[in-house]
Amino acid sequence: MDVTEKEIDYSIRKPYSTLNKRTEKTKNVWFVCHGMGHLSRYFLRYFKDLNPEENYIVAAQAPSLYYLGENFKHVGATWLTKENTCKETENVMRYFDAIFEMENLDCDLNLIVLGFSQGVSVATRYVAKRQLNCEQLILHSGGIPKELISEDFAFSDAKVSLIYGTKDSYLNAERIAEETKKAKHLFLNVTIVPFDGGHEVNAEIIKSMGSI
Repeated sequence: MDVTEKEIDYSIRKPYSTLNKRTEKTKNVWFVCHGMGHLSRYFLRYFKDLNPEENYIVAAQAPSLYYLGENFKHVGATWLTKENTCKETENVMRYFDAIFEMENLDCDLNLIVLGFSQGVSVATRYVAKRQLNCEQLILHSGGIPKELISEDFAFSDAKVSLIYGTKDSYLNAERIAEETKKAKHLFLNVTIVPFDGGHEVNAEIIKSMGSI
């Protein structure tokens, strides 16, 4: 078999979702990345208790869709796999660039970047690759990419929160210790926020982050 893998560039349209209205009363702009299996419009339900006048939330949606379960009823999305990770990461970064331009997120408001589960990997890569100055970086129940080093975040003085459930089946004690050590090595200002729960979005903690 004489198989050759080639590449092309082409234009593509992808959705994202927003919550609340951006007005002169808006104080915080959130850029949030969901976990594997979520869709952006449903992920926003975890942010509904934030003060709607002060918080405007922009939820990106992972580019690859797939059916959840065996009944082919519900659809979820995933950010990256082990296949062509570097190339796919660059595609995601350009998608984020387009959202930032469309929503004018490079502004004087407090920018809060949050990643949940698989979303942690793309959120941290974007902050590092684009030298993104944000007020807060929230890493919720996910792993920090291994290739990132402290020099990637030397520009940043963001408040970093590492949130995890103590009963998370994906994060045993060894993994939690590893991610905590990595976070403290990468960032200057890290707060560890455990909670009694599993691999789930903690809306109460997120609500508290919106008032910091």
